[in-house]
Amino acid sequence: MKLVIRAYHPSDEAPVCELFSVGIKEHIGPCFYNAMSSRLYITITTSLCAAGYCLGSWLGAVLLPGLWISVVYYCCYEIYAGYVRNRLRTDMRDIPGCFMSRPGDCFWVAEAEMEGHAQILGTVAVVEREDGGERFGELFRMIIAPKCRRMGLGRRLTQTVVDFCKERGFSKVVLETSSTQAAAVALYKMVGFDLVTTKRRAEAPLLLPFLARVSVLRMEKHVELRF
Repeated sequence: MKLVIRAYHPSDEAPVCELFSVGIKEHIGPCFYNAMSSRLYITITTSLCAAGYCLGSWLGAVLLPGLWISVVYYCCYEIYAGYVRNRLRTDMRDIPGCFMSRPGDCFWVAEAEMEGHAQILGTVAVVEREDGGERFGELFRMIIAPKCRRMGLGRRLTQTVVDFCKERGFSKVVLETSSTQAAAVALYKMVGFDLVTTKRRAEAPLLLPFLARVSVLRMEKHVELRF
């Protein structure tokens, strides 16, 4: 399979948004599993089951933990599905305007011929930032189609961003990802990114990431400038 990484074109909007939606929502299940398999949540679930039984019925022993599990799943679902809804209403609705309007910004797609027609199998973007006179790039929208996982595409897209930032004289590349996305975190560490800070997801109401046990990881990679 011959992959080509090229700049986004407006005709790519529908497949790019679909890939983005599917790629983000697939983290709902792992997020829920990680939360419910924690020692704390196992204890809470079994305690609610015992409390319901002590209150007088097997029905209570099922309903109380069932309600708790439903609340946790809703929080996990809403963190990622809510993020998709918000992004599709804002920057993903105008990719050229939000990711390609300045020389220091760009949005790429990875495209390949499959089953007789071109398919978009990955995306990544970078936006120029400045802080205290320091210019750097922030990586966004790293999405890889499931059929292309573990084939090196993530590394290629990440390197595309790093090379772009070098050419523009940026000092580093930064990004944010969630603690649920273990494969992405492993990829970024493998290509030289370091964990800088950990925080709760800012775009979601505080209760959601707290109950879903999700944190936002901020990572960065310093780049060797080209002269």
